[in-house]
Amino acid sequence: MRNRSVVIKGLHHNAYRCRDAEETRRFYEDFMGLPLACSLRREETETGEKTPLIHIFFEMRDGSYLAFFELPEVPFDFKEQNPSDLHIALEVDPATQKMYFEKANELGVGVFGPAQLEYLKSIYFRDPNGYIIELTTKTKGYRDGMDPEKNHAREVLDQWQADKAGC
Repeated sequence: MRNRSVVIKGLHHNAYRCRDAEETRRFYEDFMGLPLACSLRREETETGEKTPLIHIFFEMRDGSYLAFFELPEVPFDFKEQNPSDLHIALEVDPATQKMYFEKANELGVGVFGPAQLEYLKSIYFRDPNGYIIELTTKTKGYRDGMDPEKNHAREVLDQWQADKAGC
């Protein structure tokens, strides 16, 4: 049984930097279908740095958000991310995954996959900022595969640490 004493309710939003807020809006709202829910203009960051910025939020069906900051005066090293370094994984059903795969191909958005990864089947493409977007569906065995009592998550991690220390 999962630990239900955790007090975290869920994900509110993940936030990333973007090159251009409108270019990012076109991708997430027009291509991905996530409505722009909020745009906040500020003249300083959360840490008090004086600089103009915009913080935009795109709403997902579960009420969580993908958010982006554009800070034109603050340097940021945008690069094409490797999926194992950084990616944004979004759950969809198989029909929706197929629809996005076809839509990406039609629009010339580079898409790769589907890849079968343990208990997930995923496709991948890049957003205008270089981030990898993964659209994933749950496959047979998902529930057991993600159950720490059945998948021995702690033991696997402990063995990983021991193997690293032995190198």
